[in-house]
Amino acid sequence: MLKKTMLAFFCVATLQLTAQHTDTEKMRRFVNGLMQRMTTEEKIGQLNLLIPGGAAVTGSVVSTDVETKIKNGNVGGLFGIIGAERIRRAQEIAVSQSRLKIPMIFGMDVIHGHKTTFPIPLGLSCSWDTALIERTAQIAAREATADGINWAFSPMVDIARDPRWGRIAEGSGEDAFLGSQVAKAMVRGYQGRSNDLKDISRLMACVKHFALYGAAEGGRDYNTADMSRVRMYNEYLPPYKAAVEAGVGSVMSSFNVIDGIPATGNQWLLTDLLRKQWGFGGFVVSDYTSLNEMIPHGMGDLQTVSALALKAGLDMDMVGEGMLTTLKKSLQEGKVTQKQIDDACRRILEAKYKLGLFDDPYRGISASRASEILTPANRAAAREAAARSFVLLKNDGQLLPLKKSGRIAVIGPLADSRRNMLGTWSVSGDWQQSVTVIEGIRNAVGSGATVSYAKGANIADDPFFVRRSNMLGMEIDTTEKRTPADMLKEAVDMAKESDVVIAVVGEAADMSGESSSRASIDIPESQRNLLQALARTGKKIVLVLFNGRPLTLNWENQHLPAILDVWFGGTEAGNAIADVVFGDHNPSGKLTASFPYSVGQVPVYYNHLNTGRPFAPGDWSKFKSDYLDIPNEPLYPFGYGLSYTTFAYSAITGNKTGISGNGKLELTVRVTNNGNYDGEETVQLYTRQMEGSIARPVKELKAFRKIFLKKGESRDVVFSLSANDLKFYNKDLAWVFEPGKYKAFIGTSSAQTAEFDFNAGK
Repeated sequence: MLKKTMLAFFCVATLQLTAQHTDTEKMRRFVNGLMQRMTTEEKIGQLNLLIPGGAAVTGSVVSTDVETKIKNGNVGGLFGIIGAERIRRAQEIAVSQSRLKIPMIFGMDVIHGHKTTFPIPLGLSCSWDTALIERTAQIAAREATADGINWAFSPMVDIARDPRWGRIAEGSGEDAFLGSQVAKAMVRGYQGRSNDLKDISRLMACVKHFALYGAAEGGRDYNTADMSRVRMYNEYLPPYKAAVEAGVGSVMSSFNVIDGIPATGNQWLLTDLLRKQWGFGGFVVSDYTSLNEMIPHGMGDLQTVSALALKAGLDMDMVGEGMLTTLKKSLQEGKVTQKQIDDACRRILEAKYKLGLFDDPYRGISASRASEILTPANRAAAREAAARSFVLLKNDGQLLPLKKSGRIAVIGPLADSRRNMLGTWSVSGDWQQSVTVIEGIRNAVGSGATVSYAKGANIADDPFFVRRSNMLGMEIDTTEKRTPADMLKEAVDMAKESDVVIAVVGEAADMSGESSSRASIDIPESQRNLLQALARTGKKIVLVLFNGRPLTLNWENQHLPAILDVWFGGTEAGNAIADVVFGDHNPSGKLTASFPYSVGQVPVYYNHLNTGRPFAPGDWSKFKSDYLDIPNEPLYPFGYGLSYTTFAYSAITGNKTGISGNGKLELTVRVTNNGNYDGEETVQLYTRQMEGSIARPVKELKAFRKIFLKKGESRDVVFSLSANDLKFYNKDLAWVFEPGKYKAFIGTSSAQTAEFDFNAGK
């Protein structure tokens, strides 16, 4: 029977490989034939990606005279157009009025949903649920393709350890292993597990920003990132590589320099690493005008940097039109070759072929598919995803969950702010379709409780800060006619008459995201004043925190009994918040980025290297690596998150004392739900190499399991470790395993674990 099964599997695999080879050969012949008919100008035109005026703009430049350029065969794709009919009309110009009728590709920043908006990516990552994350990408792909889009500028997989950087909101936090799992899940969600992009419900994914963008110095967007190759390979590159291994169709270059050369013109990055070492076969697009921005980097004039980018391995120029306007001249002057232009053009045409655009330029657009957008099922999925992304940071005295009775005061500028529910990078989401916090609470309690609302404060009062934060729309409402003192008095009076206060405060949606770096990551002063006044009433306060980054919450942690981090929950944020606040959903989120005590600690992350003078808590001797005024450790560490129930962990047991050869070490821990609620727990496995050829992190995440336990239930969680799990890049950038002494850690967070010592041999 086993032989028959293996034979059947072999036959299926052989047929699949044969079919893939046949499809590849058909694509090659088709593209060759098309390129033989193309002029050099038309080939260069395929490398040009434009954004029409009036579209969803994500940069300061907008393309001009787009229609004429399409007719002349000078546009390979458009992005930022919202609406199936607008995309159809643009495509009609390309396929009916250009000489060779080559269809365009249509891209969009589909970051955390399309019309149905899910939690921001940092929030989604806190679910530690890759199946859920994959499902959100599937829904986003289905909605976006129904709207005519076939290319998503997502996932963003940049490792980020500096919460001052606003774009930390778009990624999965500080850890390369978890980030890699999320990257694969997102690619599978967009493109499908079979990577059959001709399926009209699939999007071509674009992993970004390649590479190291999340390590911007000072947390200031677009700034320099500089690090050793060892750090690159071990800590920052793995999520990009995971996306490539998952079959991602395209890659976007980053704004920063790498080894002194901007990523968009960096041959080591785009060719030697991406194509030769990793075997990437798709195409590379620049970020928004990042080709032109090599000029202020000091790399030369527009012709020089355009030639540099093409030779480095860039295939498509987003918005800047440097390739369109200079490559023919560079070809005539011998600064680029015809083969380099042909190779880039071929990769763009192959992407369009894989998407089925040559068979159907209007791929996925039909009147019937409009019904797939913002469906009740999609909204239900968004509600579930939001609830599972929330992280319970504090819950003294089991204040949460609240009862759906009594007098509940809902206070704060974000409690009734529909516009701020979706969060940053929700360019096609409709904020008017979102559910506010006050609506969600009233929906939940019905007539069982008296719910009152007061704004209490503005999100911020500083006019300069408000103006900068509102550049994409009025997220910080400036129309309030009452003074801050009047709003504060109303809120305090209301709190005094209540049984419990739900304070809804934090950041506006675009106080995080691109070009939204913050030197101070406190809750704005106007809202801190509100919280302090509410605390003085002596009432029980639940802090519901909106944020796109880790914030400094020392005062809040010391003075408020319950803190629920809800990030930005998306379309169904208000209902999901009510689900958790009233106990219809038990929170299970775990942090994927550490919250610092102070911005002066930044960067603070769990998997740091040790020093030669390590500091241990309680050791107050001089000449150790510590601060005089705050702890070394974060306020809330990576992997941390509470539940309404409690989980007890046994000691770790192993099936042997070590790993040898190709063997595996099985580590078991028994987890018991000894609280009063059913709940989910994310069990986390970390390891540490005690001696190595280079300094190694104090802990590294290697695996995790999300389990559901009824109250009183216990379960054994088993992890298998092999030598392959312990590999890393050494000083020569070789992927190696080193025999020696190791520790394993299993627990509820990176800071709360049991230990197990083991040896790993050859």
